Amino acid sequence: MSEITDKDMGFDFAVFIDRPVEQVYEAVADPAQLSKYFTTNGAKGRLETGATATWDFADFPGPFPVRVIRAEKPGLIEFAWPSDIEGADETRVTFRFEDQDGRTRVSVAETGWPATPAGLKAALGNAYGWAHMLAALKAWLDHGIVLRQGMFR
Repeated sequence: MSEITDKDMGFDFAVFIDRPVEQVYEAVADPAQLSKYFTTNGAKGRLETGATATWDFADFPGPFPVRVIRAEKPGLIEFAWPSDIEGADETRVTFRFEDQDGRTRVSVAETGWPATPAGLKAALGNAYGWAHMLAALKAWLDHGIVLRQGMFR
């Protein structure tokens, strides 16, 4: 059992999407697709091991560098990105894609937030963002709806 540190605060969300796992993986890894339903000011660079992509949002100033630690098609994308919270230079985000009888269970977890009031506020803000991203991903893939269009500007 590993020691628990003050940077273990994080969260994990999951949804089911009525599409094959490969298609859901691509909707996250491919910047053209990600730009359609999530990154309201666009994404640049494919999420591949060792790459650094950039994501830009209308609702939160950016762009943000996304440093890909691991990308194992079609099951995993793990990246780190910067945090402006004292005690956390960056946080780690992990997407997991699992086939569930032709549907995909996609989960996103983010860890590395310091156990401070500022860390809690930032973690809650990002939890909101990732829950919103998963809802937008499902709406786009399952129903062709761009949920975030016009939502933040």
